[in-house]
Amino acid sequence: MKLDELKPAQKHASKLRVGRGIGSGLGKTSGRGHKGQKARSGGGVRRGFEGGQTPLYRRLPKRGFNNSKFGKDYTEVTLTMLNKATTEVVDAQSLIKDGIISKEKDGIVVLATGKLEKKLTVKAARFTKSAKEQIESLGGKIEVI
Repeated sequence: MKLDELKPAQKHASKLRVGRGIGSGLGKTSGRGHKGQKARSGGGVRRGFEGGQTPLYRRLPKRGFNNSKFGKDYTEVTLTMLNKATTEVVDAQSLIKDGIISKEKDGIVVLATGKLEKKLTVKAARFTKSAKEQIESLGGKIEVI
C-alpha cells in the first residue's frame, strides 16, 4: 500500500442528527432558519397553496361533462379476442367462462380491432359498423341485446 493509494473510508448512509450543538453544523435552529411557518412543528403549506393567492387549479376554467349518473360503462371486446372463444354462440357468460373478459359491466361493445377468423353468432349491446360487416362477411350473425 502506498500513500497515493489511500482513500477515505466509505461513508455509510445515516440519518442526520439535528439539534446536537453548534459543531455539528445543524445545531440551534436545526436547518430550519429563524421563525416563520416552515420553522414550526407541523408547519408548512398544503399542496397547491400559493400564499393566499387564488391557486392555479381554481383560476383555470372547468371544462367537459361527466355523465356518471346515466352514462354506460361498456366492456370492450375486439375481434381478435373473439377468435379465442370456444363456443359458436358468443355472449357475456361464455366470454367470462373462457377468461376473455372478467366482468360484463353495463354491456359489451364489439370493436373491429384485428381480424375475425371463424364464423360466430355474437350477442352484445353494441357493435361498430366495421365489426358488424366483418362478422357477417364470414357468415356469422349478430344479435343486439
